[in-house]
Amino acid sequence: MKLHVIGDNQAVLGFRLVGVAGSVAVEREDALSALKDAIADREIGVVLVTEKVAAAIRDEVEARLYGLGFPLVLEIPDSSGPAPGRLDIEEVVRKAIGVSI
Repeated sequence: MKLHVIGDNQAVLGFRLVGVAGSVAVEREDALSALKDAIADREIGVVLVTEKVAAAIRDEVEARLYGLGFPLVLEIPDSSGPAPGRLDIEEVVRKAIGVSI
């Protein structure tokens, strides 16, 4: 099972440094295409989408967040930190997989 991240350049670069592939998405169309490709890849088990990118494709993300399906889609903060009222990355990971980082 692989992880895949979709987000801004800094987020994707940061994950690539630890061996996680990703897709840079600046426009809505980029984000939708990246999500579609990640969902189609049966080796990807978890797709991490930064909050700003997820906001641009909210309808698609919520369909995956609240519906049944594979892969698991999770929203994460980007390099600027969590949006107001949102969990930080450590809390997201702990809630999602039960591991503290």
